[in-house]
Amino acid sequence: MSTAHPHHAPAPPPYPALPRRKLKVATCSLAGCFGCHMSFLDIDERILQLIEHVEFDRSPLTDLKEVGRCDLGLIEGGLCNAENVEVLRDFRRQCHTLVAVGACAITGGLPAQRNAMSLPHILGEVYQQREGLKTGCAIPNDPELPLLLRQVRPLHEVVQIDYFLPGCPPSADSFWVFLTDLIAGRTPRLASGPIRYD
Repeated sequence: MSTAHPHHAPAPPPYPALPRRKLKVATCSLAGCFGCHMSFLDIDERILQLIEHVEFDRSPLTDLKEVGRCDLGLIEGGLCNAENVEVLRDFRRQCHTLVAVGACAITGGLPAQRNAMSLPHILGEVYQQREGLKTGCAIPNDPELPLLLRQVRPLHEVVQIDYFLPGCPPSADSFWVFLTDLIAGRTPRLASGPIRYD
């Protein structure tokens, strides 16, 4: 029988221990500028600590084109065409936790500025009526091109999103805090700082 007094038992750790296996993480960029991925890479040497706990699946870091079963999916950019929707739905099927990263993924961002005009008007302006175009220019209609959506849409309008990481782009520190919280099994802390209206 133990003689240790119950009040002197060591306190349990405040958070669960880091997982024994590496978490599988996938990332992709849809209708956006790729700025969120660049900001993620700004965690600099901390990425060496990160890869002790994660393994990248589909991502620009691996150049894989298909996403496999993953613990976490990070998606930047909104939805402007049918291919974007297909990729998003594939990520939702394959990723246990899905995160909308940055303003374009969360609200449609800058690409959604075209929503104020009709798609035929925009295509005509860009491909047929813009100054400097040759006479007889046509709107591209190759069947290999993804079908454009009438409006750019944020991710949560198409699939269930588990977390939103705001910013344009989110800072490297925001990525670091968010990911290390998830890796440790904590609910991610989302500061109000990344949301600004200036």
